[in-house]
Amino acid sequence: MELLKPYYIFLLPAFIGIFVQLIKFVIYSLKNGWNFQYAFTHGHMPSAHTAFVVSLVTSVGYYDKITSGAFAVAVALAIIVIDDAARLRMYLGDQGRYLNMLVRQLNISEKQFPRLKERVGHRINEIIIGGILGFILTLALAKLLE
Repeated sequence: MELLKPYYIFLLPAFIGIFVQLIKFVIYSLKNGWNFQYAFTHGHMPSAHTAFVVSLVTSVGYYDKITSGAFAVAVALAIIVIDDAARLRMYLGDQGRYLNMLVRQLNISEKQFPRLKERVGHRINEIIIGGILGFILTLALAKLLE
């Protein structure tokens, strides 16, 4: 484990991102039945993207301290990713909903214009839970690996 210690700053967030995606797969599968394709689903509870970037911010702050330039870059990246997960992808879902409604109202063949996904982004509670998981799991693993 000592050989990997210099890489913990990124290995912890990578592990936590995968772990939270696994949690999402289990939760989604319990609700919708087991299907391996659900392992790669986006949206839904919890946000693995948010867990990853919050874990990255926490990891950089823990190992490089919050006064480092790397911490500032990690925070900027986290803001962009969380904004994308919440706001920007919700706009995509809205567009999908409106286009699906238009196709139905115009009686256009769904073979010609297949139904678009209407749920692409995350709800606020999914982002908050992802962030909490990213923060707590990173601190717990960092303390455990000391």
